[in-house]
Amino acid sequence: MEQAVPAAAKRSLKQKWPLRRKLYYNHRFAYLLVIPGFIYFLMFKLAPMWGLLIAFKEYSPFAGFWHSEWVGFKYFAEFFSNVFFYLMLRNTVVISLMNLLFFFPAPILLALLINEIRIEKFKRLNQTIIYMPHFLSWVVIAGITFFMLSSDVGLVNKVIVSMGGQPVAFLSNPKLFWWVLLLQNTWKEIGWGTILFLAAITQIDPAQYEAATIDGASRLQKIMRITIPSILPTIIVLFILRLGHIMDVGFEQVLLMGNPYVRDVAEVFDTYSYNQGINQGNFSIAITVGIFKSAVGLVMVVLSDRIVKKLGHSGLY
Repeated sequence: MEQAVPAAAKRSLKQKWPLRRKLYYNHRFAYLLVIPGFIYFLMFKLAPMWGLLIAFKEYSPFAGFWHSEWVGFKYFAEFFSNVFFYLMLRNTVVISLMNLLFFFPAPILLALLINEIRIEKFKRLNQTIIYMPHFLSWVVIAGITFFMLSSDVGLVNKVIVSMGGQPVAFLSNPKLFWWVLLLQNTWKEIGWGTILFLAAITQIDPAQYEAATIDGASRLQKIMRITIPSILPTIIVLFILRLGHIMDVGFEQVLLMGNPYVRDVAEVFDTYSYNQGINQGNFSIAITVGIFKSAVGLVMVVLSDRIVKKLGHSGLY
């Protein structure tokens, strides 16, 4: 009669297996879960990377991708020497910095306020209400903005006129255009942005708050000494990721809100790429703009991550 192989002997036998067999034996079921995601990234993320070569070619749909003439950095030189390059750079950077300075902290503050609500039903109701604008398209948001801020039919201007004031050209005044974009973005995304911060807050050990209560700490002191330091790693990671999108200012939003009166402050890299690629069929220059934006985003992520690590915090990677 065969004797059972001891468990220790089985473990020793497995340790002698080749690495390839170990990887298959230990993780073979996990690979089945990875396959759909791997196929998705292969088809929609990695395969389209070949399209970046269009930026280095005189691309023609008739000649095709492989038979178009190779022109090197011609379109990069053309892009950087464009008379509107610095105008687009200024507009893009200023809009991004305004979002970074004013919009980025807003979900953090809102998450802290929601966390202080003690009535659970009222808390969930507030969360549901502030999430709703996120699911509205920018077309709807632009329509609501026109209804509220238009010079002739806008509700805000009607209130101003009824109080004896003069209508304000919110939508056609270049000095107000960036602030209108900031207001739109904040109203639409502030609620959705609280999700990650509220999730991070729920991971804080309640014993810390109990100890602080025993020591006589106020609510504000608990927020400053416990809540914010605990969610700081999440804030840092999201801040670094946001810097990676510093050249993205919301194409649909700017396109829908732009008009001839605010063209000098509304022309950004996204709208320029759209006009060149879709409206004029110059796909090479459109891809060039995309590469430039991605390169700037990569540099910002790497630099900000190194700076954060030198300051003693955990970075992105």
